[in-house]
Amino acid sequence: MGKPLPASRTLAQSLAVSRDTVEAAYSQLHAEGFIERRVGSGSFVSKKAQVSPRRRTRQRQEVQHLRLSQRGAAIYQSGGVRETLVPRPFAPGVPETRSFPLQTWERLERQVLKEHGTLALMHSHPQGVEELRRAISDYVNLERGACATPERVLVLTSSQQAMALCATVLLDTGDRIFIEDPVYHGARKAFDAAGLECIPIPLDAQGIRLESLHEESKPAKAIFLTPSHQFPTGATLALDRRLAVIEWAHQQQTWIIEDDYDSEFHYAGKPTACVQGLDSHDRTIYIGTFTKSMFPGLRIGYMVLPPQLVAPMTVARTLQDGHSASIAQLTLARFIVGGHFGAHVRAMRTVYAERRDALERLARQYLSDFVEPVVPSGGMQMPCLLIQNLSEQEVIDGARRAGIDLLGLTALHVSSEHKAGFLMGFAAYAPKELEVAVKKLAGVLRALERKEPLPVR
Repeated sequence: MGKPLPASRTLAQSLAVSRDTVEAAYSQLHAEGFIERRVGSGSFVSKKAQVSPRRRTRQRQEVQHLRLSQRGAAIYQSGGVRETLVPRPFAPGVPETRSFPLQTWERLERQVLKEHGTLALMHSHPQGVEELRRAISDYVNLERGACATPERVLVLTSSQQAMALCATVLLDTGDRIFIEDPVYHGARKAFDAAGLECIPIPLDAQGIRLESLHEESKPAKAIFLTPSHQFPTGATLALDRRLAVIEWAHQQQTWIIEDDYDSEFHYAGKPTACVQGLDSHDRTIYIGTFTKSMFPGLRIGYMVLPPQLVAPMTVARTLQDGHSASIAQLTLARFIVGGHFGAHVRAMRTVYAERRDALERLARQYLSDFVEPVVPSGGMQMPCLLIQNLSEQEVIDGARRAGIDLLGLTALHVSSEHKAGFLMGFAAYAPKELEVAVKKLAGVLRALERKEPLPVR
């Protein structure tokens, strides 16, 4: 018999409740097997309901020694790809959402619901609704010089999902993939999680260095590129190099994974045509997203695939999340076809160019003793190289404590031959907000230089 419980009269007086309430509680516990009641002896905790200290210890040990697969452990230890819930200066890749034409979006969404009714609440085709696939293909053909048809478009939730699909559908564990050095961290983590061997290819001002590509003695099954605005340097892959990579991939029977993540935001002349549109050999997988050009909560990205990959990629997608929400897809299709997307991008291109220039001016005014900004011709973030003997990690940690998010450059490099620094996202912050944040960052850098206590937000 277990531990005795207080008599109902005593417990009722202690809790200042009626005895009937205590009796009802005891009766319920008895019915569920938590206590035992003996006439003349009282109520006792049931032995069946007790957990021995030894068992509790074993349960804690099992939690502490949770065994993951090698892939699961690698994913967990990498920290994943975290996105900012409430953006803080200078989180990279965050668009301006306060200027988004929300009323237009709401009107189009109401039209979708009125026209489609409850059908819009059902599953959509795993490849994506036909209206959106047609709108995307028309858009990338016109604006990016792509060679797309609705049948070759696969609608996804994000570019991160696209890269994960490429890593698992096109390559096996241990296969080699060539990546830019430095490289977009989301791509690197997707490839690492799939167990691929990432081989770095160095860059110069015109993108990847082709001689380094040709010097690799062992072939690779794929190469990952961000040719429009290389992440994080902002370099644009020169046209002659694009053509050379296409020919090399054709000869090697290698896949080209082209991430065109923020190609809409080019601030100096017309952007160069995408690699996919130049590739007559169908070796290029083109990845795009509306997260950067519209708003993160939309969760719609896409791939333009070689015809032979459409069915395998679509089937693989069904094993991940099945499909994308129909209402958002249908609304986005109308948003694009109605010209609203193009108008929004043009407006944001002007805004972002002004904010880039403002950040450069502020960096040179307040941070010139510590960093050298590298002004990009496009994109949503600006690399800044440290020119003082300051620890990159200490700068990032100090800025975070002050309410500022910086992405360090070291983690984006595979090789050790690089300069320390960080990325400063500017798209989501007005010039006045940038000025406040830059001044705060200047205070962090001065405190680190003098080894003083850091300012705290």
